[in-house]
Amino acid sequence: MNTQPAPLTPEELALRGIRIPPQPQVLLELERVMASDDYDARSIARIIERDAGIAAMLFKVARNPMFAGNAAPSTLDKAIIRLGFRPTLNIARAVALSTTLGQDTQRAYTMFWAHSRELAMLAAQIAEERVSVCNIFPEQAYLAGIFLKCGVPVLMQRFPDYCSELLREDRMDFPSLREEDRRFNVDHCTIGYLVARHWRLPDFIAEAILHHGEVPRDEFGATRSLVAILHLASHVRHSLAGSHNASWPRYGHEVLAELCLHPDEFPEYLADLKENALTAAA
Repeated sequence: MNTQPAPLTPEELALRGIRIPPQPQVLLELERVMASDDYDARSIARIIERDAGIAAMLFKVARNPMFAGNAAPSTLDKAIIRLGFRPTLNIARAVALSTTLGQDTQRAYTMFWAHSRELAMLAAQIAEERVSVCNIFPEQAYLAGIFLKCGVPVLMQRFPDYCSELLREDRMDFPSLREEDRRFNVDHCTIGYLVARHWRLPDFIAEAILHHGEVPRDEFGATRSLVAILHLASHVRHSLAGSHNASWPRYGHEVLAELCLHPDEFPEYLADLKENALTAAA
């Protein structure tokens, strides 16, 4: 049953001193040009190249075989052609977020974005393998994985003591929604949803961020499939780290059903995911 309260508005958050990060100018320009239908790969590349950090990371992600196939592109415009224009925008959004939030030397931010990238790559891997079942594409799952808990660094910036628990090496999760509501009167799901809407992410991705603490009802369609992918990606991370995933006993059976995975086949499937993740990280 969905019990998620209605998200706060940006105005209500502002009254609490919580700031939704603005989109970088590069993204705004990309969205403007792509809305005009008057562009090509070279013109898109010229816009992205204005931000060296986004360009470098986008190119690195695009060279991953999961996104670009077996032929690694040699130039940014070739990478854009290989990926497609809409996936390029989605990956640029994902890359830009981590360069916009938490640009300082605090170890908690470094750990947070490292964990987010790991989750995003696992989600993309699962989406690629299950695309015929759930129709979620790798770059969409990657985008959702990066943005999934982006409310956390927003709250870290607003509340200096928020990240104290994040500094523990063995922590795989973040404070519970109940704990956040008790201590800060707001939670990272709500913040993440508002960031996703403000950055113009597809509606089903924004909804997945809002509802990622559960598995939403069947009528949520693509949102439900994406949440299932994210739950499984998180479970793989826990398994790789040898840590307990407290949410899996509650939601695991729904995740497997949504992704059309039989429980008897799941141990072998999980082992394959872990092996592929370790190979990609090597």
